Amino acid sequence: MFDIIVIGGGPGGYLAAERAGARGMSVLLIEQSRLGGVCLNEGCIPTKTLIHAAKSYHHAQHSAHIGVTADGVKFDLPTAMKWKKKTVDTLVRGVGYQMKRHHVTVVEGTGTLTDRNTVRVGDETYQGKNIIIATGSSAAVLPVPGAKPGEHPAKGPRVMTSREILDLQELPEKLVVVGGGVIGMEFASLFDALGVKVEVIEMLDRIVPVMDQEIGKLLSKSLSNIDIHVGARVQAITKEGVAYQDAAEEKRIAPAEVVLLAVGRRPNTSGIGLEAAGVDADRTGIRVNEQMRTNVPGIYAVGDVNGKSLLAHSAYRMAEVAVNSIAGEADRMRYKAVPWVVYTMPEVSGCGLTEEAARESGREIRVAKLPMRANGRFIAENPAGSPGLCKVIADAKSDVLLGVHMLGAVNSEMIYGVAAMIESELRVREVREIIFPHPSVSEIIRDTVWEL
Repeated sequence: MFDIIVIGGGPGGYLAAERAGARGMSVLLIEQSRLGGVCLNEGCIPTKTLIHAAKSYHHAQHSAHIGVTADGVKFDLPTAMKWKKKTVDTLVRGVGYQMKRHHVTVVEGTGTLTDRNTVRVGDETYQGKNIIIATGSSAAVLPVPGAKPGEHPAKGPRVMTSREILDLQELPEKLVVVGGGVIGMEFASLFDALGVKVEVIEMLDRIVPVMDQEIGKLLSKSLSNIDIHVGARVQAITKEGVAYQDAAEEKRIAPAEVVLLAVGRRPNTSGIGLEAAGVDADRTGIRVNEQMRTNVPGIYAVGDVNGKSLLAHSAYRMAEVAVNSIAGEADRMRYKAVPWVVYTMPEVSGCGLTEEAARESGREIRVAKLPMRANGRFIAENPAGSPGLCKVIADAKSDVLLGVHMLGAVNSEMIYGVAAMIESELRVREVREIIFPHPSVSEIIRDTVWEL
């Protein structure tokens, strides 16, 4: 009998296996496809690899202002795809090495619970004192005619999810993205940078609704080459393109060569034996507490499958909480300081409360903002007119930092510092005392805090 059986080899699953193996526990990891899960193979890593390639191409085309010209610069998609594959394969091998290093037994196949201590994989069954479910999530499918991924309705546009579009070998002339959330806007920005005509159709009244509203409006304005339709409902995908009803309830058609469905993700809870083991779940995911425990003693659920926070870095932390709980250490999952990033061009990131959420909570707050062009390094590295903003929210009574939201530059590499500040409940005075390196774009955080 294993100390822990982990079902799913994505970020939450493989890190749980690694952490448990490092403690000397006997661990079985079950993965039906490739180690790394969606994030490494079909999500975070391959998309960021291609976004980096698109940024390099974009910068080569738009660097004359600093004395760099690249006449005849070209973008070769098949070569970029080969680099993407090499990057992914390297990291998959790295996960495999970590499993061997920590003596984790890896089995390929689909794991199904048959009771609270037993998992079946094909014709084999395995016993575990504890079980961690980390089966992740899948792309949601739009319930309208013609919206089945892989279909080519009446020789019309090719319909894809984020999985299929990562294997394109030719750039389409026109891409329609259905869904203006994080995934949709990242792909929209990526293909826009490569010269593809992009149109986004979003059902809600704004893109990426998790964002601070002011930052979201600035992002929409920054992506001026992309046609964004909010408050629009897709009715069908036909040979003419995407049929939708706009915010004024007018019926329209968006012609497309490729249609990307990016309408969210759903937890992978079916077909894994939750009923047999008596594990509670609903359409939002498996129910867990702060220790990642389900209602069944000895069974835990981490990552997208519990629906709490569909981010790879959240899954990492959930995995650690679950393993620590199994080991008898006091730990709990906290969500108030989970950073998020949208890897568009420009990047957007945030951590903590938005201005709207802070006001809705009934707090008395203070808000400060500075344009990124108030920062020396940002000016040195970005052309005039480049968009950028840092926004800070603090509690007016306690002086505690509540949230920071940024657009522009490489803020994805800075937001972790904000997470540490919010997690530690630093006050404005304490943040002001932190020494930031100069010159760095990160100084914009400290400077904005001084505006409070």
